[in-house]
Amino acid sequence: MKISIQNLTKVFPSRKKGGDPVTAVNDMCVEIPSGKLVGLLGPSGCGKSTSLFMLSGLEAPTSGRIYFDDLDVTDLAPERRGIGLVFQNYALYPHMTVEQNIMFPLQNMRIEKNICKERALDAAKLVQIEDLLARKPSELSGGQQQRVAIARALVKMPNVLLLDEPLSNLDARLRLQTREEIKRIQRETGITTVFVTHDQEEAMSICDIMVVMKKGVVQQIGAPQAIYDSPANLFVANFLGTPPINIFKGIIKDHKLFIGEEEIMDTEYADQEVFVGIRPEGFIYDPNGKLSLNVDHIEVMGRDKTVVSVHPSSQKPTIRSIIDSDISLPEAEVLKFNIKPNKIFLFNATSEVRLDLVEEEPAVQEENDKEEQLGILEE
Repeated sequence: MKISIQNLTKVFPSRKKGGDPVTAVNDMCVEIPSGKLVGLLGPSGCGKSTSLFMLSGLEAPTSGRIYFDDLDVTDLAPERRGIGLVFQNYALYPHMTVEQNIMFPLQNMRIEKNICKERALDAAKLVQIEDLLARKPSELSGGQQQRVAIARALVKMPNVLLLDEPLSNLDARLRLQTREEIKRIQRETGITTVFVTHDQEEAMSICDIMVVMKKGVVQQIGAPQAIYDSPANLFVANFLGTPPINIFKGIIKDHKLFIGEEEIMDTEYADQEVFVGIRPEGFIYDPNGKLSLNVDHIEVMGRDKTVVSVHPSSQKPTIRSIIDSDISLPEAEVLKFNIKPNKIFLFNATSEVRLDLVEEEPAVQEENDKEEQLGILEE
């Protein structure tokens, strides 16, 4: 089922008397293709859970519309939307068995008991907990409880599955295992799934599409690798990647990019101050390289080495450069590097938008238009 989110906005009244209202989600427009797993990603307070609650019907939007295929569900009650919802805390009934927990939504729909049992078993098999049906939630691990919650959401055969931070209560090993299970289940069922998380590694590993949010505003939509490779702005570049991207203050003079006093590369852009983002894997060690970094220490991680260094133009305290472990590095206070062209990004110093996405200034565009017109007249 396709989901269409059109100009969705949610404004909450201020908690303080006389305070300004809070816009949790601001003019959100997203098209979610049928059968895809989509991640709403961003830091705490960015509006991702509020967006999910509006999709579910638990929160009414201030303005905007939500469509499931061609059906406007904006004003429909949650039970009439055909959704399955999994909360962060699982919300299992402690006095019920696993089977009873899974069957509960069907019993509310007044479906015959024998059919409820059949569908509960099918859902349990899908999430691989069919041997646990007689247990109570207290007898299960965190990962098993999460699977019960997913089975309960799936047993209704929903058109849309909504997951709100479903892995945040699990330890690192279980989180890895369970996210792989969620992806497997989603592929097997083909259910359109919306997954809320603040963990960018989690989102990048299982999502078909990511929606990156900041302060209620969608920053970028696309395939995880595409967003990583082409971040639309400085926030997205900073948010994605482990270790995070290195940010330098740079300047363009005469179509050449400088970081500090060092000329890094030629560029097509006009003279201006910029932020320069370089991915950790974007550094190439070269004794005659164009960028000098003051080495603090080197971390050997088996398959690669991380050079931890500093630079006066860096926006962060340390710079991390990842290079192959086979490369021999001299013991020196300063190392030189060249930069891989596809791992360096230039951002406008004011708007923080990537330079190739910044529109030309009206005066510049007007001058270009005049030149084009003169050229046509001369022809």
